Amino acid sequence: MIARAPGKLLLTGAYAVLEGAPAIVVGVDRYAVADGATHDDAPSVELRAALEVAPKVDVSSLYEGTSKLGLGSSAAALVAALGVRLAERGSDLADPAVRETIFARARSAHAAAQGGGSGVDIAASVHGGVLEYRLKGDRAERTPVELPPGLHVSAFFSGTSARTSELRGRVDALRERSPRLHAECMDALEDAAERAAVAVRGGDGKGFLSACHDTARGLEALGRAADAPIVRESAKELLVLASLEGAVFFPSGAGGGDVFVFVGVAPPSEPFKASAERLAWKSVPFGIDRCGVHSV
Repeated sequence: MIARAPGKLLLTGAYAVLEGAPAIVVGVDRYAVADGATHDDAPSVELRAALEVAPKVDVSSLYEGTSKLGLGSSAAALVAALGVRLAERGSDLADPAVRETIFARARSAHAAAQGGGSGVDIAASVHGGVLEYRLKGDRAERTPVELPPGLHVSAFFSGTSARTSELRGRVDALRERSPRLHAECMDALEDAAERAAVAVRGGDGKGFLSACHDTARGLEALGRAADAPIVRESAKELLVLASLEGAVFFPSGAGGGDVFVFVGVAPPSEPFKASAERLAWKSVPFGIDRCGVHSV
């Protein structure tokens, strides 16, 4: 028995989702693949938190060589591993109740291993598609949505992986050091996240692009305030080039490296792609996964 779970791209709601704002997340057709016939002798901390005997999970499509792309590989691996164990017992991974079980177990194990988190990457790996995801207390809500028509989303990898927990730690330290400044940064990101969700629900491409622009500015401001490299120096030239094309280039998720997204009314131009290549950024081809976790 084999189970696959998609990776994710977080478009809007980074950091703000932890404060109760909505996130827009996309499941991508790059998969963690769990093989129930094999055992992992050195499972990740996330797998150890979820399973006594973990299957082997291939996450190579979510990596560039030995570097994580930032597509939620640990979440996808966890969801695939739990999925294959349930499928072995005869569970239908398309059953909503089974998916809720996988989500609850994966979210708990992932949070225990990483010291918290929203669970948005777990939701994308379980359900796939495009989701609006929001926390309400301890409860997580998800709503299937579609990106507004006429928008193009591309992904680029910086060449350097980042640890979300370390960046989140710096942001948490900002909250302790300067609650007012932290609140100002989060208010801006929460406002952008709310407007992005409204735009998606209304099919408003212009409104969504505007919210992405404000998300990019908010992440830069939060990085400066928290002394956290949320937006890498090598990305700043590409931010300017994207804006000249009426597009926006910004971190998918917590930033610090990993994958960035280009969102615009047209795909990235050849000059943009040439500049990205010169700066050692690699294009990350992807499509939207519509299946979520599934057995094969």
